[in-house]
Amino acid sequence: MRDRLDHLWRIVGTGVCFSTFGIGGVILRVAVFPLVRLFTPDPEKRAVRVKAIIRGTFRVFVDMMCRVGVLSLEVRGLHKLQRREGQLIVANHPSLVDVVFLVSLIERADCIVKASLARNPFTRGPIVAAGFICNDTGSGLVDDCVASLRRGNNLIIFPEGSRTPLAGVLPLQRGAANIAVRGEVDITPVRIRCHPPMLTKGTPWYCVPPRRGHFVIEVCDDIPVAPFLEARSAAIATRQLTAHLTDYFSLEICRAAT
Repeated sequence: MRDRLDHLWRIVGTGVCFSTFGIGGVILRVAVFPLVRLFTPDPEKRAVRVKAIIRGTFRVFVDMMCRVGVLSLEVRGLHKLQRREGQLIVANHPSLVDVVFLVSLIERADCIVKASLARNPFTRGPIVAAGFICNDTGSGLVDDCVASLRRGNNLIIFPEGSRTPLAGVLPLQRGAANIAVRGEVDITPVRIRCHPPMLTKGTPWYCVPPRRGHFVIEVCDDIPVAPFLEARSAAIATRQLTAHLTDYFSLEICRAAT
């Protein structure tokens, strides 16, 4: 009986948390960001302030999920995300809330978002106000990412392009490696695990696991880009780095499963 009540509470708690998240996005768009725009005319300074507001609200949301018992969170190596500006952070993507976790932990976080989210009334406000990069810019996407890093933003990339299936990592897209090569910037890899899995690809939010999911976010040592830049061309360097990242994340997931 106790387990059933706990399970029911986590379903209700998850719904309340996500409802609050959506309502909060509308409030930010309607009431908060217009004031920031009014009092911060400079676009670059405005984007920095908006990113700080989003980080703060995401931290409140993560704390809310933990306090109501929806999930628990453990972060390892957080100092590695706070060493410098312009970090390229590459992570696997096992759950719906991965980007929320990372943005809540990283100052001046930037990320690539789906164009559909920029049109969604619940998410459009934060995305536009923060100047997040939409994935519909075509060939200019990599240039936009490199420019963001050079402005001092810390760019979060999920190279799988979608949530990680339970069977293992998807084939990685070349975007993250292309950005690292073009920008000549090292990669800070982040491994995200959750046991038991929750909010996974193809799973409705209300299908909560039999017990509370425990997330572990581990920030690993940097992957230097310099050895790959010795290749004959940027295309070869990108291909080699993508293969290395694929092996890296596949190996990490295998280690976590054993």
